[in-house]
Parts: sequence; C-alpha cells; structure tokens
Amino acid sequence: MTDGGFHLTALDARRYDFGNALRGYDRARVDQFREQVAEELERLARANQELDAAARRAEEQLRDFQQRDRAINEALVSAQQLRNDIRTQAEREAQLVVREAQAEGDRQLQGIREQIRRAEDELQALWRTRRAFIAQMRHQLERHLTELNSAEGEPVPSFTPPSYTPPGGSEPPVARDVRELPPRPAMPTPSWLDVVEDEK
Repeated sequence: MTDGGFHLTALDARRYDFGNALRGYDRARVDQFREQVAEELERLARANQELDAAARRAEEQLRDFQQRDRAINEALVSAQQLRNDIRTQAEREAQLVVREAQAEGDRQLQGIREQIRRAEDELQALWRTRRAFIAQMRHQLERHLTELNSAEGEPVPSFTPPSYTPPGGSEPPVARDVRELPPRPAMPTPSWLDVVEDEK
C-alpha cells in the first residue's frame, strides 16, 4: 500500500470490497468510514488539481518574469551602449565643430590681416601720391612766381611812336603822365610753408 505506484481514488474507496469474515467489523461503520475516505480523497484531488494549476500559473508567471527580466536587462544594456555611442558621437561632433570654428577663425583672421596689409599699402600709395602732387604743385608755383618776378622787373613801355615829333620839341602829355606814374610795389614771395598750409 505504500508503493509509489499505488494511487487510491475516491471511486476505488467506494468500490473496495472488504469481504465477509466471522466476527468481522461493523459493516455500517466501515461503509461510513469508506465514504469519508472517498470524500477526503475527492477533496485532496481537487486541492491537488488546484495546486497543480496554481503551480503551472506560477511557473508561467515566473517564465514571464524571467523573460521580462531578460528583456529589461537587454534593454538596459542596449540603453547603456546607446548612451555611450551618443556620448562618443557627441564628443566627436563637438571636437569637429571646435576644429571647424578654429579653422574658420584662422581664415577670418588671415583675411583681416590681408585687408589690413592692403589698407596699409593703399595708405602708403595715397601718401606717395600726395607728396608727388605737393611737389608738382610746388614746382608749378615756383615757375609761376619766377614768371611773376620776371614780369615785375620789366620796364614800363613807351607809348610815343619813334617817328612822331611833337611841334616845338616837347614830349606828349600822355607819355609824360605814364612815365610819372609811381612804381608798383613788389609782391612778397610766399614761403613754401605757407603754400603747404594753404594746400591743406
């Protein structure tokens, strides 16, 4: 009866025949006990089925939890990897942006230096042009002053025709009046400093 292969069901308990024997047990009490055993076996069978169903549900939930746990772990690993990849990519892009900004700054600085150099060259060219213009203007002023000084030294021309002889040998009144005019005052010669200041 204790063999692991022995299984007693409620139907087996109800149908089991104890047989008849002299001076045997009370049949009514045996039948009552047998019915109680059958009911208890039925209750235990139902409880066992419920426990089996609960165990299966628990196993299924455990498998679900394990699958979810694996999925969560995989998601965490993927998120960590993705975060590392994003950080690495962001660092690369930041370094690239910094290098491009430095290169652009160097290009702009080089352009500004080139503009400054051209502006300095243009300024020097303008100063050379100005000095050449002042020298040319001084030369022209010197030539004009020389002509003015030369014109100032010319004598007053005589308006008496050489062939004209007035009666009585006297000089015409117009020629006498011209010759008696007071001499023109000489114009002061301006200094080159005054000419340059006037040019400014």
